[in-house]
Amino acid sequence: MAAGLLATPAAAASGSTTQAGKTASSSSATPRPAVSVSKTKASPSHSDECPTRVTFSSRIKVKAYGGKTTVAYRWLRGNGSKSAVKTVVLKGKGVKYVTAKESSTFKGGDLKGWQALQVLAPRKVTSAKGYFKVSCGDEGDDDKYVVNTHTVGAQAWVDERNCEATLIGRITASGTRWVRYQWVVNGRVVDRDAVRVYGSRKVYHVIRPHESLRGWAVLQILSPGDASSNRAYFKIWCRDSSPKVSASVNAPSNYEGDCPVTRTFTGTISASHGRGEVKYRWIRDGVAGGWQSVYFDGRGYGHQSRSVSDSWTASASGTSRRSIEIYGGPTSGTVEGKVTCKAAPPASKAWIQAGTSVKQVEAGCPAGSVTGTGSIYATGPIKVTVTWSLNGSVVKSEDLEFTSEGTKSVSFTSASDGLKAGNARLGIVGGGSTTLDYEAVCVKATDKSAEAKDA
Repeated sequence: MAAGLLATPAAAASGSTTQAGKTASSSSATPRPAVSVSKTKASPSHSDECPTRVTFSSRIKVKAYGGKTTVAYRWLRGNGSKSAVKTVVLKGKGVKYVTAKESSTFKGGDLKGWQALQVLAPRKVTSAKGYFKVSCGDEGDDDKYVVNTHTVGAQAWVDERNCEATLIGRITASGTRWVRYQWVVNGRVVDRDAVRVYGSRKVYHVIRPHESLRGWAVLQILSPGDASSNRAYFKIWCRDSSPKVSASVNAPSNYEGDCPVTRTFTGTISASHGRGEVKYRWIRDGVAGGWQSVYFDGRGYGHQSRSVSDSWTASASGTSRRSIEIYGGPTSGTVEGKVTCKAAPPASKAWIQAGTSVKQVEAGCPAGSVTGTGSIYATGPIKVTVTWSLNGSVVKSEDLEFTSEGTKSVSFTSASDGLKAGNARLGIVGGGSTTLDYEAVCVKATDKSAEAKDA
């Protein structure tokens, strides 16, 4: 786990012994190629003429991820022998095929056997067996080949460390003979084969259950004759010590209100134990994002978790889904967030109410003073700037802030020329205005003399 907590996706898919969520190296981000191999075909599978040439063929399928991929393979034979290892180099990425063939010539005798193709790289996988039969021996000599049914035996050996059991059986026959047999484990046939026996020969079968298993095994002779060994009992103990990594996602609560709005999905990546890097990615509405990583330091030697998050900005009503995929491991459940956008309320407005008044009074003629009062009404929250102008010149400016619907009073007082009439204007910047006239309140000296003469 020093290099990583999980296997690559290809590694998790190959071989029944690899579990999702196991450790894998993070030294390379390129997955290992996936490999499969077709069942071996023997052609002809049965011949009554000698000499006869039997050709074995199988096709290897490789899903490569780029660069050069070396495919190594060999042939396994029913008599226990193996061919030399052959290699083929594939270039580029994508699905590629390699056809492997091997031929054998049989000059005489009665033979039964099989061959299988074993791929060693880039992954180890073995094809299903291809069986063949050659029957061109002398007639009437079957009686001198007899399988000793009293000396068929089997024994089981258990290797708990590797979570497997190796079954070892011995077949004894008088003379030389092809013998067909099968292994039965807990009442189920798990392997069937044919071997050429020279007096005595051991046969093997390996049980890899991937979990603890107990039971029995029997070696049965199918032909010639019919015999079975005694039961060999076994108990396999499997302990999986690899870290278990999982992910979970929580959706934000449903939202109803103003838009746009940002909502956040939260995730938790957990590891049962160990230390190393875990790669993950968010699946957003079915679309996979880029790989990210979290690191587990292994402190505490127990369960650890890391929190991650992913945001969603909604400009309109809708839903969004999220899940987390672990690199080479499991994918969390999918959760959904929902946003309902409300229509924005109408913008608040403000205007000047009726009842604005302006008046000029004496202030020691010829000086005067002009006073004005008014009211501003707003339909809702709004901020406005109000100005008072006297004969075209602004004499007062103030900001009014409304937090709700209502009315605010405004006023001003300004020195003036009492000998003159004029006007005052109340206005809202960017809005309406009202203008009112006022009269002179002082009389000129010449005017007073004229009044005296008239009197």
